[in-house]
Amino acid sequence: MPDTTLPPMLVLGGGPDAEREVSLMSSKGVAEALKAAGHEVHYHVIDRLDAAGLKALPGRVVFPVLHGGWGEGGALQELLEADGRPFVGCKAAAARLAMDKMGTKLAAATLGIPTAAAAIVNPTDVGLPFSAPAVLKPVHEGSSVGLHVCKDQSRLEAAREAVKADIAAHPSRVYMVERGIMGGRELTVAVLDGEPLDIVEIRPAEGVYDYQAKYFRKDTQYVTQPELPGDPTTSATIRGHAKALFRGMGCRHLARVDFILGTDGVGYLLEANTMPGFTGQSLVPKAAAHAGISYGRLCEMLVGFALRDGA
Repeated sequence: MPDTTLPPMLVLGGGPDAEREVSLMSSKGVAEALKAAGHEVHYHVIDRLDAAGLKALPGRVVFPVLHGGWGEGGALQELLEADGRPFVGCKAAAARLAMDKMGTKLAAATLGIPTAAAAIVNPTDVGLPFSAPAVLKPVHEGSSVGLHVCKDQSRLEAAREAVKADIAAHPSRVYMVERGIMGGRELTVAVLDGEPLDIVEIRPAEGVYDYQAKYFRKDTQYVTQPELPGDPTTSATIRGHAKALFRGMGCRHLARVDFILGTDGVGYLLEANTMPGFTGQSLVPKAAAHAGISYGRLCEMLVGFALRDGA
């Protein structure tokens, strides 16, 4: 049964970030699910907002379904905190930390969570601190935007040139290089109100789990509660690390924590997403469904968490 006590909601989508298209799909899904459950929903597509623009939008609780640096990485959360209405997701400080992949890796290391060595890319340098296999990716983007997985040195050199060109076109974009863990298994853990759900393994049909595989291709397989080497200890450890990172970084309400399981049987932290996708192919709704929580009920629960915790 729907929670009829929920007040009118403001669902936001869009934003100015590279993941705008995904945000539009996610936010539309959330708004439609809440409406279908009988709630009053005001859905607005935005670019950037200022305080006055946010204040003018209706709704007593805000569900900001935006992905990327501005919408998920602290700037919007700062506006929401100042606005004073309860809102779904992290506060600004935790959102900024989680959006910074290097900051997240440092937090993980402090908590004793394994993570691959990494460094910031200097675009004026003629080389990189790591040789192949290695991964190049932006520090402050999600959805695999700008991701380069380089299994050999020639691909790494080509990726470095592509990264230099991308930085020249987007001067504010910062890249990192990470030691590649080849042959690993991609795993993700949804954390709901501080508690980890079952692991989901991502099995792309071919190549890398990139932007197209995440949101548009239909041949990616998702296996919930997969059997891992060393289970049940391995699965329990990875879920425990997701929970510890969520709490250690000060997250709230929800997050998705990504790992790669190396051939050595160790789950290495990749990153954390504080407003993960809510499309039909997204991983948090899949994990929730496995736990018996429907998409619509998940959205209601998140609004309930926001009302409980306030702005």
